[in-house]
Amino acid sequence: MVVVKSVNELKKQVGRLRDEHKSIGFVPTMGALHQGHLQLVSRCVAENDACVVSLFINPTQFNDKNDFNRYPRTLENDIALLASVGCAIVFAPSAEEMYTPSEMETVFDFDFGGLDEVMEGIFRPGHFNGVVQVVSKLFSLVTPDKAYFGEKDFQQLAIIRRMVQVMIFPIEIVGCPIVREKSGLALSSRNALLSEQERTTAAVIYRTLSESKQLMHEKTVAETKAWVIDRLNAIDGLKVEYYEIVNGNSLQSITDWSDADYVVGCVTVYCGKVRLIDNINYK
Repeated sequence: MVVVKSVNELKKQVGRLRDEHKSIGFVPTMGALHQGHLQLVSRCVAENDACVVSLFINPTQFNDKNDFNRYPRTLENDIALLASVGCAIVFAPSAEEMYTPSEMETVFDFDFGGLDEVMEGIFRPGHFNGVVQVVSKLFSLVTPDKAYFGEKDFQQLAIIRRMVQVMIFPIEIVGCPIVREKSGLALSSRNALLSEQERTTAAVIYRTLSESKQLMHEKTVAETKAWVIDRLNAIDGLKVEYYEIVNGNSLQSITDWSDADYVVGCVTVYCGKVRLIDNINYK
């Protein structure tokens, strides 16, 4: 496995793979790797001749500087984990390597087609501009055949699919199922910020979402939303930021279970000071 920190060296390594006519898979991450990431990487390794993984905490997608500063940083451990699962190239650049000063100060402009106007887009203004900015840069550098993303970041995955379509990247986007702890808590780098008691409390999030699926045949969409929000807010240490039941393709809220064939419930909850997201398929 090769670890590179410069754009020029990355281009050189990718060029070598292309000269050898090897297929390239790519997993973009912000580090602090967990088993969810490693499942993405393992699938990437299995489905491509070479797997490239980026480790870059992207400053332009954080609307809260404190959130950026608190994000876990575990570079040495991340590199060791990637070596253990067959990654070929690790790209771990600095912000200065990725962006010019003007890029750092200017909001990246992109037509989201309305996908950024709901859920995370409301509560994290500018977040998805930063996501598209960094992923489009990484796609241009790595030129992968396939790129792998977790379905936990459901809205992000929808936006990446649109980005590929709008910017005409010849890349297959592969969505991978959420990986959970035995308790049901969705694996997240932010889980490292939770105390043991908070991890136990946070497990209630998925348990509540799962129980809400049983309500579809007896409650309306609005009643189900209210039930989930009230149930979670009643737990000491949890505070719901939003819960939306949406068309899984458009991300627009539905008012009736018959409004869409693909229905997903998306939630963001604060457990103490840690912001956690999760989702569940209703149908």
